[in-house]
Amino acid sequence: MPIITSPQDFNVEDLYVDLGPVLDVPLFLKCEGFNFAGSVKLKAAAAMVEAAERDGLLRPGSTIVESSSGNLGIALSIIAADRGYRFLCVTDPRCNPASMRVMRALGAEVLVIGHQDANGGYLASRIAHVRQLCADLPDHVWLNQYANRNNWLAHYNGTAPAIDRRFPDLEVLFVGAGTTGTLMGCARYFRERGRPVTVVAVDAVGSVTFGGIPERRMVPGLGTSARPALVDESYIDDIVHVPEADTIRTAHRLSARGFLFGGSTGTVVSGAARWLAARRPAGGRRPVAVAIAPDLGERYLDSIYEEGWLAEHFPGLPEAPGLGVPDAGVLGARP
Repeated sequence: MPIITSPQDFNVEDLYVDLGPVLDVPLFLKCEGFNFAGSVKLKAAAAMVEAAERDGLLRPGSTIVESSSGNLGIALSIIAADRGYRFLCVTDPRCNPASMRVMRALGAEVLVIGHQDANGGYLASRIAHVRQLCADLPDHVWLNQYANRNNWLAHYNGTAPAIDRRFPDLEVLFVGAGTTGTLMGCARYFRERGRPVTVVAVDAVGSVTFGGIPERRMVPGLGTSARPALVDESYIDDIVHVPEADTIRTAHRLSARGFLFGGSTGTVVSGAARWLAARRPAGGRRPVAVAIAPDLGERYLDSIYEEGWLAEHFPGLPEAPGLGVPDAGVLGARP
């Protein structure tokens, strides 16, 4: 077992769940939540902070500022505490209360922006506030996860090679789309090495990342109300949009088998199951397919696993499993 002195030094890289026996889905789920940040965002946070230090942007006394719906904010809270920086997370009312409590416990300041942007979300409003704050306060440094190339480089150099080593015959990779750092890093890695891997982006219905129509979204994590600058669709082979009701059904189906994952993971697994069911014949050969599970479920106990929250925002859920039944209106955003 490792002995560490920094919380970012511990990250389980090689844990997968075989969802065949669990959900009857031919899919291996790469678990990215077993670190002190509880999500895949620890990799991007560490890479962006280290690059900002190398470039002289972060100095003793600096305050890191970032817009986040939760997971990256927690990762940056941990790194800021470890390295002696102050951290301000600018978030919105959809951020899980548990995530806010974790950030504050780590010494971060959390600012909730309550006014929506033109697409009915909060992202543009959060970013506008961050820009103004950093313009007014020179010691405040915005890492800008939505455009920072070190976001995707963290996965180009780490996540994708780890998957490649474990699955040298990989055929399909499913990656959730938030800032698209994980997605673009993995997609670039396999494309530039000439590997015949179909990379499928999984997004939430109501997200505008890939040109979708903006709609209400209540589950924090995947999806955006403003297209991230990191997106390059030329590296992506297909896109699946998942309704939030299916996200919740899938997360509950996983928890019923003892795997408590977060909302982002529910979205990715639901989208992967739909894609595989539509494109792989029943009873045929099992493809070598991997999906990335960005987070665990403890921070969603106040939302997608809480009866009152579900009754308010999604009456009647959870009910049917919602796995493996393709929906022509959601699946296959590309021919």
